[in-house]
Amino acid sequence: MTNKDKRDILKDKSFKFANRIIKLYMYLSENKRSYILNKQLLRSGTAVGAMVRESKNAESKPDFIHKLGIAQKECDETMYWLELLNENKFITESQFKSIYADSEELLKIIKSAILTTKSSIRK
Repeated sequence: MTNKDKRDILKDKSFKFANRIIKLYMYLSENKRSYILNKQLLRSGTAVGAMVRESKNAESKPDFIHKLGIAQKECDETMYWLELLNENKFITESQFKSIYADSEELLKIIKSAILTTKSSIRK
């Protein structure tokens, strides 16, 4: 799989993930009233896709790595907010497991793209 293929998969998956986060945010805002956690989740969960999109227009490979590094951090932060929402029973276990699995997959793809790009720089 080429770096371009990974970026396209990453772009699609991060966009779908952001949509799931938005839907979860709307559900929580309407039903659970956990506004601060909701906003944090929305901010970090949608930032992943925004940084992936920015990485597609990176000025260099190091810039690409930097932008994906931020996406990686935002993804990990999103996982933290999901863990808090789950721990405090704002979402069900099945809701948590489903969206958390998506975030783990997204994080793995981001890390892989970073490592592949770093490896290509060394060559």
